[in-house]
Amino acid sequence: MTERNIPLSQRETYSPTQVDEFLWWLSTAEKELLVDSVVDRNRYRIIGMSVLATWLFASFTWTYFFFTVVGSAILSVLLGAFMGFIILTIDRALIKGITKLNKKRFTPVLFRALLAITIGTFMAQPAVLYMFDKEIKMQTSLDNEKRKMVKRQELDSLFSNRKNELLAQEAAIKTELDKKYADVEKARQNFLAETDGSGGTGKVGIKDIAIAKRNEYQKLDEAYKTLQQAEQPKLDAADKELKEMEGKIKAEEAAFTQYLNDGFLTRVEALNNLLKSNTALEYRYYLIVFLLMLIELMPVIAKTLLPSGSYDEKVQLREAMEIEMAQHNTRREQLLKEMYNQTAHEYDSETIAAFFRLTKEDRDEKMRAFSKRWKEENHQTFDGLWEKMKKEIFTKQDN
Repeated sequence: MTERNIPLSQRETYSPTQVDEFLWWLSTAEKELLVDSVVDRNRYRIIGMSVLATWLFASFTWTYFFFTVVGSAILSVLLGAFMGFIILTIDRALIKGITKLNKKRFTPVLFRALLAITIGTFMAQPAVLYMFDKEIKMQTSLDNEKRKMVKRQELDSLFSNRKNELLAQEAAIKTELDKKYADVEKARQNFLAETDGSGGTGKVGIKDIAIAKRNEYQKLDEAYKTLQQAEQPKLDAADKELKEMEGKIKAEEAAFTQYLNDGFLTRVEALNNLLKSNTALEYRYYLIVFLLMLIELMPVIAKTLLPSGSYDEKVQLREAMEIEMAQHNTRREQLLKEMYNQTAHEYDSETIAAFFRLTKEDRDEKMRAFSKRWKEENHQTFDGLWEKMKKEIFTKQDN
């Protein structure tokens, strides 16, 4: 059985699928050049899949980040998709700039790595917050309680001077009243002891000494009541001001409580507090951050580590050819423009020469007419004739 003699250029026909074309687009490969590069097809599929994974990861993390900020699921998804598209654009720009010629150059690779690390570090934060959600919620609750305590201390410190003055004023008044009341109570006990014979002279009944002690008791009691009536408004005013002060503190605490939340920065701070108090979590946190950063670095790493193949040679040669063709076309266009200008100059020169040849006899006739009129008009000078002929017959230089 004889085999068909197929030309070499027709032995293999490859038609990429839509998935292949999409992955190649993600990897910034040119489909027209990549179709015939058998080995490089899979390389750029790998790069495309790494870009796709980074794109999806960025969209998810940004969506979660915006959800912790705005709280709306629809708006968070839209903003997350928008930021994911920006990350995709940056990644495609990074890997597009990594070519066969600059893979071994340290500066561009270092710059791309630093940019990718910066993006990856920020992207890792929302992902870590999502992974440790329960622990962070608990720590956030504790942190908010600490904030309440700190706020209470600050408010107490703010009102402490006036509060201490009022308390000292109340204490002084109460001390004075208690001292007066103690004198009244002592006089009362002396009076009662005198009347029942248990003290004093030992005589039962109301006698002169008992009457004197009663009068002393009544006098002290009246003085106590007078002092109490005079100092009670001060006590009431101080107590009222203290209650108002406490009410302001409660109102400030209530207003401050409304600002307590579990937003992104609050959760980040809670995560930092968790890391300070939990060594095991700290170790795993940095490990997870490192792994998540590798997700962002995947496209750059893949494009840098994968070897260059025939596709890169084709790109280099095709670019050199296009540059050469562009230069050649520019030179040809320049020559055509120069030829056009030269030809236009020649034909314009002939037109101007023909114009002067055709008008020569008319100009001579006009000069003879000027000369004849000058002869007939004796009052006109020769210089005047010359000036008039220059004005009427001579041509003006073109600027």
